[in-house]
This record gives sequence, structure tokens and C-alpha cells, in this order.
Amino acid sequence: MPVTAHAAGTWNLAGSVVNRMGFGAMRLTADPSPDRALAVLHRAVELGVNHIDTAAFYVSPGGTLGIEGGPRRTANDLIRRALAPYPDGLVIVTKVGPGEDENGAWTEAVTADQLRRQVEQNLRTLGRDRLDVVNLRLMGRSTPLEPRFEALAAMRDEGLIGHLGLSNVRLSDVEAVAQIAPVVCVQNSYSVDHRRADDALLQACGEQGIAFVPFFAIAGTGREAGAATAHSDAIESVAQAHGVTPYQVRLAWTLHQGPHVLAIPGTGDPTHLEQNIAAGTIRLSADELAQLG
Repeated sequence: MPVTAHAAGTWNLAGSVVNRMGFGAMRLTADPSPDRALAVLHRAVELGVNHIDTAAFYVSPGGTLGIEGGPRRTANDLIRRALAPYPDGLVIVTKVGPGEDENGAWTEAVTADQLRRQVEQNLRTLGRDRLDVVNLRLMGRSTPLEPRFEALAAMRDEGLIGHLGLSNVRLSDVEAVAQIAPVVCVQNSYSVDHRRADDALLQACGEQGIAFVPFFAIAGTGREAGAATAHSDAIESVAQAHGVTPYQVRLAWTLHQGPHVLAIPGTGDPTHLEQNIAAGTIRLSADELAQLG
């Protein structure tokens, strides 16, 4: 029988117990076959994934967010088509901040009205009356963070949003909004060989009971370009010792950084999906962690 996401352990996210091996939906829109993307989503849930990360601005290449029924295909559309009505216990985390304006230009939502439009867009495309978690993703620092977080907190009070998180932030940002509303998760680019300056942020989140959710854990410095093609000698050595792939070692290392660390590897390949989930069974020794660290 295939390994399930339960092997990675659990964490209480937004009032629900989720398996620490989740799924990131960003790469689903890159596949020219929506049927395969739908199949991957179905399979992920079958294998115990109950934490999915998405965004309305995850759109297929060449697609546009503002035109219904055209070449547009978003991760949210795929998730709704594959999984609605949603199973009990499934936590869908989306994000606002980046997006397209009415003219199709890439922009950042900074006003309360702009953020509300993005929240409503996520509600509509996911087919939900309430969003489980909304992360405010920062693109720049020219606009103060607090008023934007206050706008989302007001929508939480209205019942449009269940819980709030932050993405692409510093520890000082988490501290700045702590008095406005609780932060349940922080999502940053982070991996064994990338953005290790966030080690302190990861630790602080654990101390405060905040989930730390790394993205690009497999891609590393490759980011949007996809999975890393070069690995350190340490990663290669540990992979060989366990009889697994370097990508699985990257995910295993991620999960070993603390019980509050949640993995959200994304893929449109069913085989890679099962390999990612199987990484939750890998137990690294203290020596191996030191070697990788």
C-alpha cells in the first residue's frame, strides 16, 4: 500500500488537525492537461493530504484572471472542480496581495477595497462562503503592513475569513500585527540551501505556536523555475544512504525543522506526488541533520 500523508505527523492549523505533508497548487496550472491536474488533486486527498495551499493569482501561462471561460485556468478553479463539495477536515489556505487589476496588469493590493476584491475572488473561484485561512503576501515594503492586515481582520470579523497568516515576511512583521489579530501561519521561501536567514523566524514561530510553511523547499534557489537540478554532496550522500531521491531528502529535512513546520510540495505528476508524500517516512539521524545543516 502507498504511504499516506499521515506519516509526516500532524499539526493544529486554523482549528483543524492537518497532516504536516500538504500540497501546493501553484504548479497545477502549468500542466496543459487539466484532467491530469484534477487527477493529482483527487489522489492527494486519497493519500491523506488535508492541507492545500493555493491563490487566485496562480493562473495558467497566457491566461488572464479577468475573463471567464477563455484561456484562463487558475489553481482555485481546478481545486473546486476536483474536490467540491469539499471533504470534512480539508483546510484550504489561500493568499492575497499580488494579483491583476481590471486591465490585466500585475499589481499589489494595498487598499481595503483592493483586498476585499481579492478575497471575494478567492471565495468565488473556490466556491466557498468562508475562506479557512488567508495569508497576506507582501510584494514590497513601500506600503505599511498594519492597515492591510487590519482590513483582512475586519473581513475575518465579518465571517468571510476564518484565520489569518502572513507570507514573505520578517519576524518584525509578525510582531507588528500580533495585536491586530492572531497569526496562525507564516509562509516564506525556505529550504535546506536557501534563505537560511529565516532560521530565527522559524524558531520564533515554533515558540509562539505559529505554523511555519516553507515554499520552494524542493526548488530552493530555482524558485518558480521548478525542482533543483543540482544538490550538495551532503544531500546526495544522505539520499543514497536512505535509497531515496535528493528531493525527498529536501522534504524530510524540512519536516525535521520542528513539529510546527508544514510542507507544501507542489507537482502535477502523480508519481512525484507519491514520492513527496513518502518523504514523510524518512527519519534523519542527528549526524545526518548536522551534515545537511
